[in-house]
Parts: sequence; structure tokens; C-alpha cells
Amino acid sequence: MTSQSIPPPPIRAALFDMDGLLIDSEDIYTDITNTILQRYRRPKLPWSIKAQLQGRPGPQAGQIFHSWAQLPITQEEFFAEQTILQRQLFPNTQPLPGVLDLLKGLKENGVHMALATSSHAGNFSLKSSHLPHVFDYFAEDHKVLGDDPRIPHGRGKPAPDIYLLALKMLNATLAEKGEPAIRPEECLVFEDSVPGVESGRRAGMQVVWCPHPELLNEYKGREKEVLAGLTGEHKDNEEEELRHIEVEVLQGRRRVGLPGELDDGWGTLIESLAEFPYTKFGI
Repeated sequence: MTSQSIPPPPIRAALFDMDGLLIDSEDIYTDITNTILQRYRRPKLPWSIKAQLQGRPGPQAGQIFHSWAQLPITQEEFFAEQTILQRQLFPNTQPLPGVLDLLKGLKENGVHMALATSSHAGNFSLKSSHLPHVFDYFAEDHKVLGDDPRIPHGRGKPAPDIYLLALKMLNATLAEKGEPAIRPEECLVFEDSVPGVESGRRAGMQVVWCPHPELLNEYKGREKEVLAGLTGEHKDNEEEELRHIEVEVLQGRRRVGLPGELDDGWGTLIESLAEFPYTKFGI
């Protein structure tokens, strides 16, 4: 049974990316990068490259960036300059339009929520500690960060592991309360990045893609591919990945790890979280 023949069920859980989705940190990342590039008379970071960096763990993003930038300094020297600027600017992050109303609305409607961000603990603290009115919506056990030791090395987004782990933590809490577990297909992943969308689709979940306008322009004409997770960001051996993570879905079976299909109804594009269509997802 293909995903096209399985209508998406009402959601019970919402799993959120952070950078560029909940807070404006992606624009700060761009400003920091361009500041350093300018120091060494290099061109500004184009969206064709930034699109490949978004949503990925730091080491993977770093390899892509430095291969393009060709800076006359080592990666370690770049990282040191970057860290200084991040410590100065990340405490200035602010929630993006619609975020607070959406989080409040989901909570009031009984939707369980978790955070799944590629940011490591240090940067996460810099970006979030001054925003308790945003991040208090997520219980500590339901915050999964990019350096979580339970995520195998090399298995960051676009692999599905981080979203599957976030769901596992939600279900652990529900089990303690004697409540039924949430299935992957009952989860709605909120993402701004293309690798993040693929991560959510490979987790067997529904996905809302809310991209930066420049990113959306970069993928003009390929929106359906992005929503299906078919942009080819994930390069691992799928059969090896799928051997032990098969899950029940409705009347058929759907294997976690595979992307979706064009127009299968499991991916939705919105331009702002302020425009979130609750009823579309059974809320």
C-alpha cells in the first residue's frame, strides 16, 4: 500500500524544528557568516549554498560551507571567529510571526509537543534562554538537540532519527500516564529547511514546510519534491537503514526511512505560521 492510498490521520503531536522556524536565528547565522566572509573579501553567502546548510548538524554544514567558501583560514580559525559573533548575537533572537499563537493554540487543543533541533546544547542555550515564553511549551524531556548522544554519529537531518527520538520521548511520557502511544503518522513536523522536511517524511510523519521567502524562491518549481522529501538530500543505504524500523500504519504497513510521494497529501506548504490551518489537520 502506497502513502498515496493512505489518507493522513488527524494529528496528536507536533514536532518542531527551531532555527528559522520558531526563532529568527537563521537570519543571524547569515549575518555572522557574511561578516566573516567580508573580512576575507569573499562574496556573500548565496541561498543556493545556504539552502544546503539549513537543518543539518554543524559538522556536515561546515563541510559544505568550507568547500564553497575557500577561505584563507582553517576551519578551526573560522569556527573561533564565528563563536565570538554567535555569543554576541544569539541572545538577541526573537520568535517569528505566529509562533506564540500557534504554540498556545496547539496546547489548548491537547496536541502534544516536542522540539527536535540540530542545534547543539551550547548554542541552544544562547538562542533560547531569554525566551522562556516560547520554550516553556516544551518539557525538558521533550527537547531533543543535535548533540543528543542517542542520535548515532552521521544520523542528523535529513535522516529521520531525531524526529523518531522526539516521538519516543513523547510516548514515554504518555506510557507513564497510561495513555495510548502516538504513531508516526499522527505526528506533524514543522520545518523551514529542505533537509528537515525530508527528515520528517522519512520518519513517516506529516510535514508542514514554512520556508524563508528566499529559500522558497530557490526551490521554485520543485515545491512538490520538497514536500515529498524527494530532493535527494539523504544519501545513506536505505535498505540497511530500514531493516529494523518497520511500523504499523492504518490498515497497511509503511516503512519508516522512505520518503513520500508527489501529491500524497502528507506535506503542506505555508508561508507563515500565522496562517496555520488547524482544521486541515483534524484540530
